[in-house]
Amino acid sequence: MKVLLVSPEIAPLAKTGGLADAVGALARALVDLGCEVTLVMPAYRTILENNSQLEETGMEIEVPVAGRSMRGVILRTWIGKKLPAFLIRADSYFLREGLYGNAKGDYADNAERFTFFCKATLELARRTTPWDVIHCNDWQTALIPVLKKVHSQLYGEIQKTKVLFTIHNLAHHGNFPFSSWNLLDLDMQYFTPRYLEFYGNINLLKGGMLFADALTTVSKKYAGEIRTPEWGCGLDGVIRDREKDLYGILNGVDYQEWNPETDPHIKKNYKAKNLIGKKICKKDLQEIYGLPVQASVPLIGMVSRLADQKGLDILIEAIEDLLRLDLQLVVLGAGDQRYQALLDGLPGKYPEKIGVKIGFDNALAHKIEAGADIFLMPSKFEPCGLNQMYSLKYGTIPVVRATGGLDDTIEDYNPSSGSGNGFKFSGYSGATLLEAVKRSIAVTYNRKAWRQLMAKAMACDFSWGKSAKEYLALYRKLAETPTLKR
Repeated sequence: MKVLLVSPEIAPLAKTGGLADAVGALARALVDLGCEVTLVMPAYRTILENNSQLEETGMEIEVPVAGRSMRGVILRTWIGKKLPAFLIRADSYFLREGLYGNAKGDYADNAERFTFFCKATLELARRTTPWDVIHCNDWQTALIPVLKKVHSQLYGEIQKTKVLFTIHNLAHHGNFPFSSWNLLDLDMQYFTPRYLEFYGNINLLKGGMLFADALTTVSKKYAGEIRTPEWGCGLDGVIRDREKDLYGILNGVDYQEWNPETDPHIKKNYKAKNLIGKKICKKDLQEIYGLPVQASVPLIGMVSRLADQKGLDILIEAIEDLLRLDLQLVVLGAGDQRYQALLDGLPGKYPEKIGVKIGFDNALAHKIEAGADIFLMPSKFEPCGLNQMYSLKYGTIPVVRATGGLDDTIEDYNPSSGSGNGFKFSGYSGATLLEAVKRSIAVTYNRKAWRQLMAKAMACDFSWGKSAKEYLALYRKLAETPTLKR
């Protein structure tokens, strides 16, 4: 099985968030199963400046973008010894400060940048056949299935190749004004509600959803949620139209990076049978955040984008009551300026209760997973979530809202039977969040029950092996299915 795995970001090459982690880890897991995987992504500045193993392939690509012929050069690198990656270099598009934008916001020409990337990827695929499956990820790759089918004669060499499109977060549409239509090389018949038109704009994600041979999203629960108007982000009708072709496959965890026994970022490594190291990590975390070093006080950690999606509105609603409890809270994240300002002001008011660091620090994120007793994820919606699975491995008990992948991975703790691996709440409010935190804290006072809960959490296995097998089975199913016109 030969798979071309396409994504706008892939760890460890370039990363802004969980998409990169998911694609990079899936690729490695597929290779372990004997699948021939080749990665494709843009050659961003961060890669060109920091990767010393870049190889010239001798391939040059020219594609039309808005009536101009735009040139790209194909570079190659390797992740490990068995996973090659093609990098599409076009410095006018990708030699920039950030992947999608800078401190001022998204780049104004993102529609053009990723139209070029999709066209260049198709040209690369056509010239390097045969591929059984092209696996696309998120809106930045969504034009690939559209152009492949609409311009079938141009891409005749890959017409038998199937396209799988993965939706990592339905809220990120790739919406652009009609003025960008000339970039796409599509007839006006495709700018209709049946195809890419969306309330007067171009919706690239919608195009990928309509033209791909099959769709996946990143948890079974989320696959069901996005069929509804509440969580379908205006595209629930498209999802329902294609529900027979939609599969929910849970993202996994890269335990090579997230493992308290080997983690190089934490103060002291530890394992389930010997938790002395976790106590040392807690002390370290309290010191980093300037909190009193108190082993007996429950320490809650939160690593999050500071946005409504992540439940920051209900966190702020409950924060005063939360900080009156016998606990400490540490927060790491960035996002909405309003939430940044509100959180950043709290340590001055509650210096012994809360520590806040605005921004993202990968090493500190690891320290929070290791040093906290409880990890809080009150998301309004969460397609998959990774931090709750990281937390389980570190014996840091998740408190989550029962949505998407959080609901799929966390079983609510039952004090009578001892079943469960965390704490869940359903209602979306500060009150329900507060009640769940109180339930978790109550169990910490029963040292035996808490140790048993930690042991169960650390025994959970959310490695990529199972999910990769599901993807491989889907690839094979697609490869054996006749191509249908849409």
